[in-house]
Amino acid sequence: MFKQETQQNKIVVLGIEFSSEEERREYFSKELRRKLPELKQMEGFPIGEDDDIVNLSDPPYYTACPNPWLNDFIAEWEEEKKQLEKEGKRSWDFHIDEPYASDVSEGKSEALYKAHNYHTKVPYRAILRYILHYTEPGDIIYDGFAGTGMVGVAAAKANKPNLDLKFEIESSESTKIKWGQRRTINNDLSPIASFIAYNYQMKTNLADYSKLANDLLKSFNAEFGWMYQTKHETGEFARIDYIVWSEVLVCSNCQNEFIFSELFYNPETQKVSKEASCLKCGALISKNNTEISFSTTIDPLLKEPKKNPKRVPHKIHYTFKGKKHIKTPDEYDMHILEEVEKLEYPKFPLLKFPEMQMMKVGRVKTTNISHLHHFYLKRAAISISYFWYKINEIKDTRMRNSLYFLFEQIIWGMSFLNRFTPTHFSQVNRYLSGVFYVASHISEVTPFYILEGKIKRLISAFSKHNFNSKSHLINTGDCSTIGIQENSVDYIFTDPPFGENIYYSDLNMLIEAWHQVITNSSSEAIVDKAKSKAFLEYQNLMYNCFKKYYSVLKPGKWMTVEFSNTSAAIWNGIQTAIQNAGFVISNVASLDKKQGTFQAVNSLTAVKQDLVISCYKPSSEFDKNFKQHQNTDVSIWAFIEEHLLHLPIHLIKENATTAIVERSPKILFDRLIAFYVQKGLPVPIDAGKFQEGLRERFIERDGMFFTSEQVQKYDKKKEEAPTFIQLSLLVSSEQDGVYWLKSLLKEKSLTYQDIQPQWMQALAGVRKGDIIPELADILEENFLKNEAGEWYLPDPENEADLEKLRNKRLLKQFETYKTQATAARSKKIKEVRVDALRVGFKQCYQEKDFSTIVTVGDKIPNNLLMEDEVLLQFYDIASTRV
Repeated sequence: MFKQETQQNKIVVLGIEFSSEEERREYFSKELRRKLPELKQMEGFPIGEDDDIVNLSDPPYYTACPNPWLNDFIAEWEEEKKQLEKEGKRSWDFHIDEPYASDVSEGKSEALYKAHNYHTKVPYRAILRYILHYTEPGDIIYDGFAGTGMVGVAAAKANKPNLDLKFEIESSESTKIKWGQRRTINNDLSPIASFIAYNYQMKTNLADYSKLANDLLKSFNAEFGWMYQTKHETGEFARIDYIVWSEVLVCSNCQNEFIFSELFYNPETQKVSKEASCLKCGALISKNNTEISFSTTIDPLLKEPKKNPKRVPHKIHYTFKGKKHIKTPDEYDMHILEEVEKLEYPKFPLLKFPEMQMMKVGRVKTTNISHLHHFYLKRAAISISYFWYKINEIKDTRMRNSLYFLFEQIIWGMSFLNRFTPTHFSQVNRYLSGVFYVASHISEVTPFYILEGKIKRLISAFSKHNFNSKSHLINTGDCSTIGIQENSVDYIFTDPPFGENIYYSDLNMLIEAWHQVITNSSSEAIVDKAKSKAFLEYQNLMYNCFKKYYSVLKPGKWMTVEFSNTSAAIWNGIQTAIQNAGFVISNVASLDKKQGTFQAVNSLTAVKQDLVISCYKPSSEFDKNFKQHQNTDVSIWAFIEEHLLHLPIHLIKENATTAIVERSPKILFDRLIAFYVQKGLPVPIDAGKFQEGLRERFIERDGMFFTSEQVQKYDKKKEEAPTFIQLSLLVSSEQDGVYWLKSLLKEKSLTYQDIQPQWMQALAGVRKGDIIPELADILEENFLKNEAGEWYLPDPENEADLEKLRNKRLLKQFETYKTQATAARSKKIKEVRVDALRVGFKQCYQEKDFSTIVTVGDKIPNNLLMEDEVLLQFYDIASTRV
């Protein structure tokens, strides 16, 4: 049974006894060092010397490289489950049929969430609800893109929740909650992300921590506090909070130099003007067209001439006898700056930034920044260096790492990235998140201004949370090659990187350079021109990660993917990667973080919101039965029945039942196609026959299909919430148009004249290159007309016949695209009918004509291929077969 326990002052870890934590660390550190040659062969191994990787680690719980003890812990955790079952704390046959689909509303202002500033995090209180739904005490949870380890924090709260959180969740959930300890494995490619996750989840002696942190501030004040002193108007000394520095610019008309803040900034309105008149020549100057004035000095680390932007201290904000004051720098303040310049430049990492996207934006090149130390004034560099190397002298590993967790947060906050934002009371951490951006006037904050309040907030936040540190493992490496054995974890919650939203490895260099352990970005899943990673490379990297997720997850278990990106191509790429890895998508919901509500997703407009994708790994029993019948119709309906059992039965908001898009014929057929294509099997049925079989075998309600048992539950719930909210379809493709018309004509027959005005209102922005046929043509191909000229829904038999005729026309259209694409010196096909491509790609796939799929796919507008889930899936599979 897994445990770290103290028996007569003995600590037991993985069956080995130690007399102290330091002895444990020493033993496992030696073991880690011994294993490093083998671990270095793994993808994603960080860039750094052995000593730095071992010193940063706290093995076996946290390693700043691949963790070689993961499976040892998993084996012990599995043994512990048996005891929990005996105690009645978990069930041996626990399983979940339906995805979690309740409303979730959690903000980002909670103290523990804000304990460390990182580019992005999912609130742990939101994750907790998923954990409580999908797992029981003792279960093992994995996140391969763990970032700062919020999954681990959420799992810890499942064991010992605060009373208010416990009450809030229990009163809002309809099922019984099983509180208790879950185990987590947190992995991230970034050493600094995994280091933050480790500090979030390991216990710290807060009394010692408080004393050491405050002692560091006192010792700094004794040696360097004079750098941040100013004089009040009475001549008495006061401590500076921050200094506003302003760039010196040059008038494009008369070449006169002027201070940015004096000309463009209005202190009364607290706004920066776009234009202003030159104080010398009177010419109207645009803020965006002025040039920076540079001065040349010898670079203190490079020992060569370096052009730096001229900056001057504009205003000093300070506190005197408890009151805030602002002053213009005087003779004393300029004298302090002169004395700072006389000091020796501190010990500082010499890091030249590689070619990266972050160096091309945000005025980084404009201000001639090429190395890490160029982001700092000398006074800030001295301060950061002092704290870093003082902490490095602390012998106790846990305390040293806890203090790094605190003090590394000044690395961004004391840089040129810290913009002066006068509309905010505090100037702490005013940098733009997720980007390097150097403003024309910045706030040089003092260490006291950042850290004194931060120390108090951290101690307060962590004192309210009880962590069983030994239940959480931290791994640093590539998600796709992590050394977890197959079928080992019970649940996955993950928030992976999406496209080019955030350049994590670039941004993390600022702090990783100090640890001297840097992200190996070769396997980073990202769209990044600087690293020659386009969409398809990103999708392939994500596929490898999801394939590993599928491998380590136990059959019949669930994965939740949090998604945030405004690109429809990235959205479809993620769905394709998930399905090609073997998962079956059960539910896609949009999460409105302001309103905290889930809504069914049915169009590409959904990518403008955060999404939660629920998917499952089919059970072993289903896989076995499917293989036995995969060449018969039995396999089709076995899959559909299995899938229906994994879908929400009802989504209720207040007194209304909401449509579940995953239960619609369109999405059910798409899921069937994806399942067969992923297995390399021909799709055994067309859409018309599929809808016939669906109606024969299952029960329809409100355009959705249920099993006989499910429909009873649905009907009962609908009686309790009788109002039904139909999907609010917008027409942005031919498929949308067909389903919009079906929804419209379901209630009653209508003439073309009745339909046309509503059709024009429903039409949304059509994707570039996509052809939506005329309304009359769509009606002719998909519906029937009575003697009164009214269009109506065909019965299932006629619908199947219409589908056959329509497919014949679409295949004829596809042949023209094929001819165009294969012609000598063929050009890009500018406009296509996507439904014709869907039918054509499917036929080519059935005939194993993969080269045609790739040839046509390469000639059609790229956005159509990337934004259509079915087209992308066929193309993705075909590209691996040619």
